[in-house]
Amino acid sequence: MNSRSGRSNGVSPLASLQPIDASPFHRPSNPFFVWGSLLFVWVVSLLPWRVWQPTPDILLLVLAFWCLHEPRRVGLFTAFILGLLMDVHDSEFLGLHALNYLLVAYGAIVLRRRLEHFSALVQALHMLPVFVVAATVAGLLGTWLNGAWAGWDWLWSALITAVLWPLADILLFLPQRRLDDADVNAV
Repeated sequence: MNSRSGRSNGVSPLASLQPIDASPFHRPSNPFFVWGSLLFVWVVSLLPWRVWQPTPDILLLVLAFWCLHEPRRVGLFTAFILGLLMDVHDSEFLGLHALNYLLVAYGAIVLRRRLEHFSALVQALHMLPVFVVAATVAGLLGTWLNGAWAGWDWLWSALITAVLWPLADILLFLPQRRLDDADVNAV
């Protein structure tokens, strides 16, 4: 090995690198499915089961998922509007959910280039700090505005939301995977 150039036999060590995900590029998701899933999850989020504090925020999960995989369709504006709708529904301080949703959407968009090459489990590990930091900021701001500590139950919500990420990946990419399987069987 030539110590000055760092090469052996004239071959660059960079030539042996392979991409993490060698699968072909994914086609864009159907816009009706993207917006339909967001609308469906928003309606489900209006049900009273969310009263229990450690309940995962399914709307936040689906919003972050589509911000990561379809950032041209679902972005910060969508996150802000959905957050305001949840604030109005919950009759809380206007902007707490909006801030939480904006921070998570921003985190998903910033991490997009990195996360699109990883599996759903690794994506969940990367999104966990995003969910926790956003919930912490919104929780501390809510505590300050309320003047009383709400406890640590909001942390469980962020953790459970991150754990559900692989399930969201399976369910929200299911129509695409069926189309890919149909293309493979047609050949």
